[in-house]
Amino acid sequence: MSHFKQQLQQYAELIVAVGGNVQPGQTVMLQIEVEQSELAHLITTAAYQRGAAEVIVNWQDTATQQAFIAHAATERLTTVDQVATAQVNDWLDKAATRIVVMSADPSSLSGLPAERIAAYQQTQAQIKQPLMQALQANRFSWTVVAAAGVDWAHHVFPDLPPNVAVTKLWQLIFKITRIDQPDPIAAWQQHAAELKAYATKLNQLPLDRLHYYSAKTDLTIGLPKNYNWSGATSENSHGQTFMPNMPTEEIFTAPDRHRVDGTVTATKPLSYAGTIIDGMVFTFTNGRITAAHADHGQSALDHLLATDAGAQHLGELALVPEATPIARSGLIFYNTLFDENAANHLAFGSAYPFSIKDGTSMIDAQLKAAALNTSQLHVDFMIGAPDMAIDAYTKDDRLIPIFRNGNWVPGLLDQY
Repeated sequence: MSHFKQQLQQYAELIVAVGGNVQPGQTVMLQIEVEQSELAHLITTAAYQRGAAEVIVNWQDTATQQAFIAHAATERLTTVDQVATAQVNDWLDKAATRIVVMSADPSSLSGLPAERIAAYQQTQAQIKQPLMQALQANRFSWTVVAAAGVDWAHHVFPDLPPNVAVTKLWQLIFKITRIDQPDPIAAWQQHAAELKAYATKLNQLPLDRLHYYSAKTDLTIGLPKNYNWSGATSENSHGQTFMPNMPTEEIFTAPDRHRVDGTVTATKPLSYAGTIIDGMVFTFTNGRITAAHADHGQSALDHLLATDAGAQHLGELALVPEATPIARSGLIFYNTLFDENAANHLAFGSAYPFSIKDGTSMIDAQLKAAALNTSQLHVDFMIGAPDMAIDAYTKDDRLIPIFRNGNWVPGLLDQY
């Protein structure tokens, strides 16, 4: 237990120092489940020790959320809460560093009526839309991390007693976030440099499109003009670096929203807002999803894709090798933060404006004109597989192999 407390303390300090890179005088907004109060207290203390002006804890509780969706008056599900709106505006006015800790049951809303879940999610998306736009433009620092919740641990280790499953999940979280290293911060700095090297290489190449192919996928994705590949750290509008996701194993950019064609099969379940969607297959024509199938969760998928017009286009493509620690674990985490860092993935919905040069200074109309997608949502789904290959094509149609057998082509950084 003493070793766990020491690791949890190190984890909280890493989240604050590397994830959010909290600066003196900043407001910190911490979103976390009530189940994780011990970690919340450690993060709060660590933030104040780095000079935070205030730490606002936005407590989350799955049980009350379930009850609200199941029993609240229908009009309340679709009513924009003015208190919540004012809260979001307050965070934006203060440019609050946002720390989100994910630990909830990935199937917490299963069994509830799909139309009520959809109504609730669409209202919440409307409330948070200004926050999401600011986040995707990196106007403030933000990070998403995880904690071992009891119900989540049961999904990952269904055959273990609850306390054993939670302990095992915590051990994995600590390992994957490099808390087990002698100097976790230095280990993260080295990892970030390795990811940046791949992003830099792809930014140096005059690429036009990528072709993904495996036994279940044959998809071509065009890139917009002035694309920008990112990886590991980001930089906010004040020039301060932060780590948006911990763990992270990806480099990513945005596609040309009009140039996506072919069929792609998801290789891991999608856990989205308390619902698990599995067995997804998408067909794209001229950038738009023209067919979407799920073996489980079809209704939830249909509601997601009906959120707005942008939900039917891609906003992100991310390259993740099969040789990552998460992939090597052989586990399905039912948590996008982890599963997306075990496999190549795509996202339908909004693009990150920094995925093109000067994108963070553009309004939605300008982003659309630059072929980037806009939407109320951004939902990642995993498509990577051990047999996946990816070819890049330059503007003069030269082929550059970048992935073979689910991993980076050896020597890519020293070629071309």
